Amino acid sequence: MKKNMGNLDRIIRTVVALVAAALYFTNVLTGTIGIVALVVAVIFLLTSAVGFCPIYRLVGLSTCPASSSNQA
Repeated sequence: MKKNMGNLDRIIRTVVALVAAALYFTNVLTGTIGIVALVVAVIFLLTSAVGFCPIYRLVGLSTCPASSSNQA
């Protein structure tokens, strides 16, 4: 699995996940919306930890900077 997420993307996903989890556990988001937010938060944390997003792969997107060894 090749990484396709840059550091900024990973940081943003982690912050969004932590905010969503905090809103759920403080009962600001409840019911179905709260559960959906918690599931999205878990997915964001997992993809941030691994550095790979399957949706990015499907659409051919990568926020990972190009390595200098690829340049001529």
